[in-house]
Amino acid sequence: MGICRIIPLGGLGEVGKNMTVYEAEDSIVVVDAGLAFPRDEHLGVDLVLPDFTYLREREHMIRGVVLTHGHEDHVGSLPYLMREVRVPVIVATRLTLGLVKSKLDEHGLLREAELWEKSPYDDPFQLGPFRIEFVRMAHSIPDAAAVVLETPGGRVVHTGDYKLDHTPVDGQRTDVGKLADIGNRGVSLLLGDSTNAERAGFTQSERVVGEAFRQIIPQRTGRIIVSSFASNVHRMQQAADVAMECGRKVAFVGRSMRKNGNIARNLGYMNVPDDMIMRPHELAELPRDQQLILCTGSQGEPMSAMTRIAYNDHPAVSVEPGDTVIISAKPIPGNELRVHDAINRLAKMGAEVLHEDNAPVHVSGHGKAEELRTIIGLVRPRAVMPVHGEFRMLAAHAQLAREGGIPEEGIILAENGSVVELSEHGARIVDQVTAGMTFVDGLGVGDVADVALRDRRRLSEDGVLIVVATLTGSNGDGALTAPPELIARGFGEGADTLLDELRAEAQRVLEDLLADDVTEIKLLQEHVHDALGGVVYDRTRRRPMILPVLVEV
Repeated sequence: MGICRIIPLGGLGEVGKNMTVYEAEDSIVVVDAGLAFPRDEHLGVDLVLPDFTYLREREHMIRGVVLTHGHEDHVGSLPYLMREVRVPVIVATRLTLGLVKSKLDEHGLLREAELWEKSPYDDPFQLGPFRIEFVRMAHSIPDAAAVVLETPGGRVVHTGDYKLDHTPVDGQRTDVGKLADIGNRGVSLLLGDSTNAERAGFTQSERVVGEAFRQIIPQRTGRIIVSSFASNVHRMQQAADVAMECGRKVAFVGRSMRKNGNIARNLGYMNVPDDMIMRPHELAELPRDQQLILCTGSQGEPMSAMTRIAYNDHPAVSVEPGDTVIISAKPIPGNELRVHDAINRLAKMGAEVLHEDNAPVHVSGHGKAEELRTIIGLVRPRAVMPVHGEFRMLAAHAQLAREGGIPEEGIILAENGSVVELSEHGARIVDQVTAGMTFVDGLGVGDVADVALRDRRRLSEDGVLIVVATLTGSNGDGALTAPPELIARGFGEGADTLLDELRAEAQRVLEDLLADDVTEIKLLQEHVHDALGGVVYDRTRRRPMILPVLVEV
């Protein structure tokens, strides 16, 4: 037996940007390439990607990317990865590949890699030294799969996201029989989804939401808006089914909702007849009690359909008293305030807003503690490495593994960048590599450094002060032509008095320096910056960004 190195580049100690590198015999297979959404401190940042440095330096070793399912936190960074390194092959199940094709097409990358569609019922396939097969898993998007890798260091089961749904909408249950069979073959390491490891019991079936829709939708008389993740095809299907039974037409509102709805319908994962679908601008022709709108924005994203509707800024959809809004998703940690803001605005407009806290309109796609225990019992791995979760979730999963009989040396609590070595002697952390974050800001990828975010933070918190002074003569006899001008933004009450004091201070500093024959612009700027910074801090206890601009005429 040989050695396999397993290096998570994202998804550990966080929820999002899942990406794991499997490396053996001069070959690399990457499982998932996800992104995360920016937190409040990431001012002006659009997306957060894993740091691809490790892969960039080993581009010649990459044999392919294998995807577990089509959620953004597992496939969203794929186009950005493919811009930086050559990916020969992308392997995924049917719907996942359909969603990825659309994404790559938008980025002009569709011809850059071979696309292999694989089913959990297909024979194993080979990428370099890795023999790989899929196992069907139930999740909140169809066609989710676990990845089983036979590596030179041992057999690894990488669960992806899953729950043990015994009554899934499409009848595609988690394949516990195949997992048990793989357990019988012997599993060296299990990398398991930890999202709900802290929560006791079992996650409810997706059908619970369908039953809630059956109770809610027929009783309502106004327009009904259902907001969920655009990838949750089963959720959309269940809402559409009840709507059509009640004589309502369905409209898909929001770019990703329309796109994913079309892909799912074309591939046969969703069944809504053409004559039941309306375009958003056609809604005005139909009575409100004959409409059901499926829209994006369940996370309060600034430009999403739901947020624009809540701010009365959507060109085709508005809310009136008597309408019902169903937010069929749980806020991702960090998004709660934005979601609550949208709920408040919708309620103020007179809508009844139903969400996870007041109606059974959402269930998680991730298994809770008992399901994690079941998987550990089925697979019977020699070692467990919790992945996909904040550290407290990973720690809870580790505790479940201990209780399931996994020895202490077989519990691998890693973090992004940990190098885990798997061999016949077991799994252990042997090294650490670079695994930070890459920011997407507008059209730029990776060009927002920490210093830029720090500057944005200072601007947002303490404001900006610009000092403009004009000096005469570049022949060494410089003098001020007039008192310096000050432009301030972000200062509160008393700003005028403070600005007068700062103007006098800037003039004093410049005249003193010029009298001492200090005429080097850079030095003058530094002295003005430091002097004004001291005055502002003494008076306000704030540190605004100070930009001295000195012009020679």
